[in-house]
Amino acid sequence: MTIQEQKVVLRKYIKQLKHSLSREDMKQQSEEICDLIEHQPEFIDANIVLAYWAMDDEVNLEKLIMKWYKKKTILLPCVTNDILEIRQFTGLESMKIGPSFGILEPIGEKFTEVEKINFTIIPGIAYDIDSNRMGRGKAYYDKFLLHTHTFKVGVCFNVQLFEQIPHDALDIKMDTVVSPKASYIHGQIIKDIFLN
Repeated sequence: MTIQEQKVVLRKYIKQLKHSLSREDMKQQSEEICDLIEHQPEFIDANIVLAYWAMDDEVNLEKLIMKWYKKKTILLPCVTNDILEIRQFTGLESMKIGPSFGILEPIGEKFTEVEKINFTIIPGIAYDIDSNRMGRGKAYYDKFLLHTHTFKVGVCFNVQLFEQIPHDALDIKMDTVVSPKASYIHGQIIKDIFLN
């Protein structure tokens, strides 16, 4: 099985695992992750932070964004014609539903000084304990991160963290991965699903 085939299998498996999480589970884990990020020295020192506005099945960063956007420059991504563009979050009134994923995106000028971003919080489908990330397959973040020197933080629910995931040279590695309980690892399961 190729790396790409393994990723397809894992994405389907993660989708099943996420269905086992209640809305309350996801809310609680999201809040724990926000609290853990706030205490990271790299976040404390950062002036410009790239976060994201979550889809229904992603770690929700709204608590973090709303708390910090008046104290730090908080940027959010927008997807335009398959390209990740960055704009500043200045409040809920400056958001509109985006065309690509049906989630809120900031309006306003495109942020182009990406080399000034200190800290980036990145969603993903799966992560492993070596800080490898697997996204949705469009490589939006992998392409974008090639042009930055930011501190990269992957965030995920407990069920998305594995001992090892399939990855290749084009997948950008994170500097750290934050989940509520990093010791919650079921690496054996991932090997089993590829064998079935």
